[in-house]
Amino acid sequence: MLELSQAATNEIVRLKSWQKMDALVRLRIIPGGCSGWIYDLSFDLDVKATDQVFTSGAIKIVIDRESLKFVHGLTVDYSEDLMGGAFRFQNPQAIATCSCGHSFSVELRDNIG
Repeated sequence: MLELSQAATNEIVRLKSWQKMDALVRLRIIPGGCSGWIYDLSFDLDVKATDQVFTSGAIKIVIDRESLKFVHGLTVDYSEDLMGGAFRFQNPQAIATCSCGHSFSVELRDNIG
């Protein structure tokens, strides 16, 4: 369904230890950005009955039902450049992305989700 690169896993482990919390990673897809949808990563302590939980390496990722239709095949990476570090999203469903890579658009089909 989705995958974290080793670099993304390492950064999440680092952030969790810095925050001193044993939380899950919540991935949400929310309206916004210049292309229509934004990836939103955060820590969460709660799993709702309608959430889907995925494991990638040592990391548990929680995704709500509505966001699931946008993340099939998604790879989350982490890299640093002159502008700083950031999570990078490679989404095979995206038909367009903004130049920063955090906003995307998709053409949803009935068989996705």
